[in-house]
Amino acid sequence: MYLQETIKPYNQDATKTQQVEAMFDNIASTYDTLNHRLSWNIDRYWRKKAIKRLAAHAPKKILDIATGTGDFAIQACQQLPEVQITAVDISEGMMQVGRQKVKEKGLQQHIHFEREDCTALSYPDNTFDAITTAFGIRNFASLDKGLEEMCRVLRPGGQLCILELTQPMSFPMRQLFHIYSHTVLPLYGRLISKDTEAYSYLTKTIEAFPQGERMMNILRQAGFRETAFQRLTLGICTLYFATK
Repeated sequence: MYLQETIKPYNQDATKTQQVEAMFDNIASTYDTLNHRLSWNIDRYWRKKAIKRLAAHAPKKILDIATGTGDFAIQACQQLPEVQITAVDISEGMMQVGRQKVKEKGLQQHIHFEREDCTALSYPDNTFDAITTAFGIRNFASLDKGLEEMCRVLRPGGQLCILELTQPMSFPMRQLFHIYSHTVLPLYGRLISKDTEAYSYLTKTIEAFPQGERMMNILRQAGFRETAFQRLTLGICTLYFATK
């Protein structure tokens, strides 16, 4: 068990999966505003970087795991030609926002949403050309099970692309990020979302989540090969890439 798996949003007896679902349902209506403001819109650049790398493999059938409000799926659909994206999440509240965004952009023929537990996917083996996930895997109740499921439903030779928030490693960015994530992020999150726990929880999971070479080892243990990672924006975000 990894440390972030023991961290829950609320002080309740419910499972982590149940609490994460409730948390994202609670903040769904304000999530996009907070996400873009708190990252100074740099999150769009991170997605663009990830999708550009994925484009070299020309995937046609993509599974976007922990899709949230569908930002990665929408951006991928706009950057990749003739792609079909299955966007999955445990939070219906987040996906309802995503469905409305997809409708407004006229992308209903390319993106569809389904509720799935990412540690127990319902899809057959070897279904997808690529699997993407942005800022969601640190919320999994079991990281190993989630990655093993991704590997199972990915076709041989298919690509896994992960974006995740990480702690910067070097001075002074590490110290500045610590101050920002422990003060500005939870305070602003509470003011806008009205959820007093959600953004404190997110900070804790960023700090606890395995990163860099440790994450490479975890990916290999789950069945992936050709693993690589790239730190973005001085280490605030990390792009992980792997092949089945």
